[in-house]
Amino acid sequence: MVRLPRVLVAAPASGHGKTTLATGLMAALTRRGLAVSGHKVGPDYIDPGYHALATGRPGRNLDPHLVGESLVVPLLLHGARGADVAVVEGVMGLFDGRVGGAGFASTAHVAALTRTPVVLVVDISHASRSIGAVVHGMRTFQPDLTVAGVVLNKAGSPRHAAEAAAAVEATGVPVLGVLHRDDGIRAPSRHLGLVPAAERAQAAAALESLAERVAEHVDLEAVLELARAAPELDAHPWDPADHVRPVTHDSPVVAVAAGRAFTFRYAETTELLEAAGCTIAMFDPARDPHLPPGTRGLYLGGGFPEVHAAALAANTSLRAELRQAVLDGVPTVAECAGLLYLCRSLDGRPMVGALDAEAVMTSRLTLAYHRPVFGSDHLLGEAGTSATAHEFHRSTVTPAHGESPMWSIEGTPAGFAGPTLSASYLHVHWAGHPHQAQRFADTVHAASVHRSAPAPPPSPSDAPTSNVALTDPLRHHGDVEVGDGLLDFAVNVSHLPRPDWLEDALREGVAASTRYPDAREAHEAVARRHGRDRAEVLITAGAAEAFFLMARARSWRRPVVVHPQFTEPDVALRAAGHKVGHVLCRPEDGFALDPALVPADADLVVVGNPTNPTGRLHPADVLRPLVRPGRVVVVDEAFMDFVPGEPETLTSQRLPGLVVIRSLTKLWSMPGIRAGYIVGDPAVVAELGEQQPPWSVSGPALAAVVATSGPDALIEQERRARRAVRERRVLVDGLAELGVEVTDSAAPFVLAKLGRGTHAWLRGAGIAVRRADTFPGLDDTWARLAVREPDATQQLLTTLRSKDTWS
Repeated sequence: MVRLPRVLVAAPASGHGKTTLATGLMAALTRRGLAVSGHKVGPDYIDPGYHALATGRPGRNLDPHLVGESLVVPLLLHGARGADVAVVEGVMGLFDGRVGGAGFASTAHVAALTRTPVVLVVDISHASRSIGAVVHGMRTFQPDLTVAGVVLNKAGSPRHAAEAAAAVEATGVPVLGVLHRDDGIRAPSRHLGLVPAAERAQAAAALESLAERVAEHVDLEAVLELARAAPELDAHPWDPADHVRPVTHDSPVVAVAAGRAFTFRYAETTELLEAAGCTIAMFDPARDPHLPPGTRGLYLGGGFPEVHAAALAANTSLRAELRQAVLDGVPTVAECAGLLYLCRSLDGRPMVGALDAEAVMTSRLTLAYHRPVFGSDHLLGEAGTSATAHEFHRSTVTPAHGESPMWSIEGTPAGFAGPTLSASYLHVHWAGHPHQAQRFADTVHAASVHRSAPAPPPSPSDAPTSNVALTDPLRHHGDVEVGDGLLDFAVNVSHLPRPDWLEDALREGVAASTRYPDAREAHEAVARRHGRDRAEVLITAGAAEAFFLMARARSWRRPVVVHPQFTEPDVALRAAGHKVGHVLCRPEDGFALDPALVPADADLVVVGNPTNPTGRLHPADVLRPLVRPGRVVVVDEAFMDFVPGEPETLTSQRLPGLVVIRSLTKLWSMPGIRAGYIVGDPAVVAELGEQQPPWSVSGPALAAVVATSGPDALIEQERRARRAVRERRVLVDGLAELGVEVTDSAAPFVLAKLGRGTHAWLRGAGIAVRRADTFPGLDDTWARLAVREPDATQQLLTTLRSKDTWS
């Protein structure tokens, strides 16, 4: 038996304010510090996007038609793992389900299956006392249903609200709140309903306003009391690993379309693929010029390609690559929007062209549940295999099917199919049909890397063996590039000598090493420097230890690392048994971070600032919105002390779940003295401290932390930072004269597009630079160059001038 506090928000009909109330409740309860799980009755993809924005957890769907009655409760429990309360949003009117199904798959059906108390939201804008009769009917129509409370919506005045409330309470159902007319908080609509949250630039701000309004006008304690009264559930949570075969020897990349044009997919889809041993890599068809490195499978879900058709059409490089990938047999699943995208054109705009078909938008809405059968043998199953599916679109595709149709819908062929292709309008929830996920994963495992997609870094079994490559490319660092007689542009440590006061502190630390190290003074010094409390600081043996502590601190559900960046967070997470997701920043955007690309359900996000190897300094205003309930955000500021004034540092920001990692080894020329620290959310810092072994930071390192936190150190830091800016300018200007593309860096290094073979060529000429193809998202045309004194820089530039070509 599982106890899960829960409520279900329903209404007499569509348009009464279910999404407003449900999403507002989720946001308001989350703001109170509760872990809230959001769910949606039916196949809708858009509302769960708002739920994810409100809760910081994936929005989930509960649909008896798509997954079967027996899976509704297990999926509810799966989505609500670790949650304090679940809020379920209904669909249409309370008793409206599949047409002809006597209420099957209705909100009432799901409420009965899950034994969840119902909170009705009722639009009273056109009635007052009659609302009592509406509630009475709703309460008594289905005896196994508990209508436990009512929220009145769109009240015109206090007098109007009081009249309606008295009529409702006469039925024995309490009124939990009254919301008055407020056009400022309604989500905008378009031809298929609400605009997806991913497309709303002001969605987060609007949600904050909605949370405040609901918290003010709805009795949250009464709602929680109803939720806690929900009976225990006799079921086990659904687990994707129970429904597919795990594969441990291979982890092929499945590229999943995302971004603003492709926002519709069930959370369980990628969870099943990951459980089957696949690595999920998101890409934005409207922006990314290439598929993710190592792509061996494609999943193109639903969305609004018609709204973003211009951007999709303009991305010619990706369209060409996708077309070749599909024609070359890369296993591909395309649902609805994915189908339109694979056509030759959409409303006259060129699309991928992998299907010999044209797509056109229409005014007619197609909305239906189906029980189709596979029309032919293909990627996801054998001819005659039945399924449950959903169709929702305002477009047509001509022809409607290929020579091998994917589906037969009441005898009518539909969709395009083949051994490596499944494309149609129908959406299938793979939790209800896990054999389809398994078939797809099996085919992806058997596929080879698409030749147009750059290959990922080599695996340990085929990595080159030399003095500049380790067995694991993610463990490759600049120090292994350096050799006897080589001019060092590979290591990012300052070339300046250490100040005398730092040398004195290190000697004193060594002298005191006859006793066990005591970190209290170092903690207090860092806390004073950043205006933090002692509990908000943890001293570490460099930044690397901090990443390993973070990796072991929790059983992360979906850790995400923003790349290209320092690879040690990946190494640490992988060593702790986690599957790591990546968000790739693109060179054509100057490696700027688009926060919208970070998955809403990511519970750990790691980002560098300034980032190694790009040198990109992300504005604090871009990083702060990454913080949300249920998520830990780690900002690696190992090179922030090289930025004069540190204008974008987050070390002084007190935000729940935010921690900042700093390193003292680079600026102060002491990589062998492993010294660094963490500042941030004291709850997270405490968790990290529990993972740290005793005396992990040596006495000399602790002495260095104290010394570099004092007022003299801050003056010297600023002097060194300004010198680094001047020396970087010499390097950047010299490379620009050579016509070399260089990133806009705020760090003691730059990322330069030197061209393939230049890394090895420079080594042969006596200069070591850091290869960049071991950073996810970069290839061997890039190299990282450390900032050095002008004489050394001129030697590098002179050597580069002698190279014949950059191609």
